[in-house]
Amino acid sequence: MKNFLTIAAFALVMMLGVQNTYAQDLKQNEQKVEVVAKAQVAELSNELGLSGDQQRTLFRAFVQKEVNYRKLINGKNATDATVVANKKKIDVTFKETVKKYLTGEQYQKWLSKQ
Repeated sequence: MKNFLTIAAFALVMMLGVQNTYAQDLKQNEQKVEVVAKAQVAELSNELGLSGDQQRTLFRAFVQKEVNYRKLINGKNATDATVVANKKKIDVTFKETVKKYLTGEQYQKWLSKQ
């Protein structure tokens, strides 16, 4: 009986440890650029009916935009001229990429959503 209680207690501790590790992993995944980009592309795909090629291209564009934002804008003074210029440059490049790969109708829907 004593061995059974020891094994049961050990199993309970292991299960709690696994759940804690899993929760930490989920929190870290939310911060990854690819996870953010994938969620944004999935949302656009549902709204605009994107093809596979469009999804791949927009995924790359979202990743690039998010990487540039994290590197050049996030955590910096939003009123600084350099930060404002970098933000504008990133946004214009992203908008041009989206316009290039969406159809006219899809692009208009995307603009109205913005």
